[in-house]
This record gives sequence, structure tokens and C-alpha cells, in this order.
Amino acid sequence: MAILVIAEHDGKQLKPGTTNTITAAGKLGGDVSVLIAGQGCAEAGAAAAKVKGVAKVLVADAAHYAGALAENMAALILGIAKSYTHIVAPATGFGKNFMPRVAALLDVQQISDISSVESADTFVRPTYAGNVMATVQSSDPIKVVTVRATAFDPAGDGGSAAMENLAAAADAGLSKFNGQELTKSARPELTAARIIVSGGRGMGSAENFKILDPLADKLGAAVGASRAAVDSGFVPNDYQVGQTGKIVAPELYVAVGISGAIQHLAGMKDSKVIVAINKDAEAPIFSVASYWLVDDLFKAVPEMVKELS
Repeated sequence: MAILVIAEHDGKQLKPGTTNTITAAGKLGGDVSVLIAGQGCAEAGAAAAKVKGVAKVLVADAAHYAGALAENMAALILGIAKSYTHIVAPATGFGKNFMPRVAALLDVQQISDISSVESADTFVRPTYAGNVMATVQSSDPIKVVTVRATAFDPAGDGGSAAMENLAAAADAGLSKFNGQELTKSARPELTAARIIVSGGRGMGSAENFKILDPLADKLGAAVGASRAAVDSGFVPNDYQVGQTGKIVAPELYVAVGISGAIQHLAGMKDSKVIVAINKDAEAPIFSVASYWLVDDLFKAVPEMVKELS
């Protein structure tokens, strides 16, 4: 068997989730190759070569791979797909963008968001917002798989994979990457953070949401939010944790003013320790919390900050 992992990167480093995906790929039992596609991405290729368990790194460097546009990524992957039994990518916005197109062009079923590898053709994935775990077996000649990164440990360093330059496929010319703007923050990236402090609709306003900043600063935490808080305009979309946001599993997750809708729980219930603060004693968030406090958050959070000081 031969497995191809499509790496998410910023041109210099691998993005969180890629090394977890490499761990998942290693459980399939074959040689693992990593594809680095982008513009000016040689450093990311060198970083991938150092990851333990990687046998080969393929680098496709061309201007039309900037932004990982679905049309161009799919064409590139399709050109080498028949050399592999499995094509694997993280189940992030990156992987979700082009992997369905790859599966459709190969005329196979995509196996999405796996959380466990049972064998080379059998996988476990969550469904119904994580309330049911489905075991899926595929007879397709090429398995197209996306991986829930939080379900696997990241692969460490210690590899010395060979690097190979891959000829770029033609530019499909169907879309153009104009650029991107990232939220600037001194705090950890949400999907890679060890500690996350999240706020919900109970925060009341964008101004009130700032009450979480001192707590996050004391804990060295990233700041997240429920969809209700994002939809209400309290914080930007990239703060969102949940089924339609980011899937996280930090060592500590502090949920403040979050009721615990099933869609939010699907994105954070695998956290090692969950602390919930809500004035509603019947809030669903308490069903998954390790520790909980029924109190007014505007009183409790400042008191927590004072105690941490």
C-alpha cells in the first residue's frame, strides 16, 4: 500500500493538523508520502521531510497553487492518484475545499472526518453531531479520506524523508487567489492551543466579550466562541468552535456563558478537562463538563482572574 497525505502549510511550516493526519496515515500500514503544493513552499517541504513516519515528500511549487484552489489542487492530485491506495488530508477548511472534488473525479466515495482507523479499508467517523460513531468500510480502489485531527496525536520529528520535485499541472484558469487576511493575535492558534477560553451568547455584547481577555491572558489561552456569539457579531467567524466551526480538543476548555447546543458540543467535547460557567443550572453544557459553576459570569470571571493573580 502507498498513502499520500496532502499537507496544509503556510509555505514555511506545516499547519496544525497535518502531523496528526500523518499519524492517522501511518496506521494504514503502508509507505506515507506527503504532498506539499504551493508557491514558494520549499521550506514547508523540508519541514515535512523531518516528520517521523514520512518516506517521501513531493513538492509542487507554482504560482497557481497559492491559496490551494480546489480546481488546481484536484488536477494535481489526480495526476498522481493512481500510484496510491489512499489519499488523505486534514478535515479542515483546507481539506474540505478540494477533497470532495478529488473523490468525484476518481468516481469514489469520500470517507469524511475519520476519528479512528480500524484497518486499511475500515474507518470510524462521527455522525449526528458526534452522538453516533459510524464504522465505514470501503471497497473503492482508492480511498479518499479526511481526518479529524483532534482524534490523533501529532507525529513527532525524527524523519529524514527523500524530497522530490513534482511537475506542476496546468492552471485550470477557473479561479484566482487574490489574497487573504489573518486575524493578528499574540495568543495561540485556536486549533493548536493547550487551553481555550470560549464565550457564548450569554456574554451579551462584543464589549462584554472582552471580559474573557484577562482570563485568557492569565491562562496563556486562545479565545473561542460559540456560533451564537459569532452570529450575534460579538467576535469574528474564525473564533467559532463547533460542528460548523473549528474542532478542538485542548487540555483545558473553559466555556463561559455557553448553553451547550449539540453543534457546539460536537466541536469541543473531546477536550481533556471542561470547565463551564453558566447561570442556568439546566444548561446542556453541564452534561459534558468536568467542573461547573452556576453563577453570573460577570461576577465569576473577574473573581477567577483575581484568584489566578
